[in-house]
Amino acid sequence: MAENSPQYTGAVRPGGPAAVRELTHLTITKVSVDEQMSNNCYLLRCRETGAQLLVDAAAEPGTLLPLVGDAGLTAVVTTHQHWDHHRALADVVAATHAAVIVGAPDAAAVTEQTGVPVTRTVAQGDTVAVGACTLEVIALAGHTPGSVALLYDDPDGHPHLFTGDSLFPGGVGNTFGDEAAFAQLVDDVESKIFHRLPDETWFYPGHGDDSTIGAERPHLGEWRSRGW
Repeated sequence: MAENSPQYTGAVRPGGPAAVRELTHLTITKVSVDEQMSNNCYLLRCRETGAQLLVDAAAEPGTLLPLVGDAGLTAVVTTHQHWDHHRALADVVAATHAAVIVGAPDAAAVTEQTGVPVTRTVAQGDTVAVGACTLEVIALAGHTPGSVALLYDDPDGHPHLFTGDSLFPGGVGNTFGDEAAFAQLVDDVESKIFHRLPDETWFYPGHGDDSTIGAERPHLGEWRSRGW
C-alpha cells in the first residue's frame, strides 16, 4: 500500500495543526508558519532509518523544532533566497547542526541574509538523501536564479514534488515584471516538470494548498499567454 493517510488534503494554516502524509518509505509533515506570509514548511522522515530533512525553515523555530523532536535533522533545504523562506534557518541549524543545502546561484544571498554558511550547493540532477530515500533536485530559474524543486519518485506510488515558490495551483511563481525571468520560469516548469512527470504527481508549494500536475496541466497555455 503506497500510503495510509487518506485524510491528507494539504490544507494547513498558521497556528493550526500539521498535516501528516504516510507513504510506504517516507513521512511528509506539512505545517504553515507566520500569519502574514503563510509559508509552508515540510519535514520529511525516512521510515526505515528515521533520518529527517526540512524543506524551508521559513519562520517560527518554536513550531519547527518540536516537529523535528529528538530524532534530529540531517539537512535543511532552502528552496530559494527570499527572506520569508529562511527566517528560522539560523535557529534551526544552531539547535540541530543540520547541513544547509541551497541551489548554487542563491547560496551567497542566503548566507548574507541569515549569517548561516551553506554546507552544500546543488544544481539540476543532483540528489539529496533522506535516509534510504532519495530526492532529485530540479533547478527552476526565474522566481530567483537558484530556485530548486525536490522530487521524490515514490517506488510504491506516484511522484511527490516540493516546488518552493516556482509552481503553485494556478500558475508559476512571481517574476516581478521581468519578462525574461518569466519566460525562463515557464520554460523550465514546462520542460522539467510538465513534460516529464505524470498527471498523478502531487506537488507541495511554498505557500497555500497543494495540487497535482494533472489539475494544472490544461492551464499551461493560459499562464504563458497572461505573462505572469
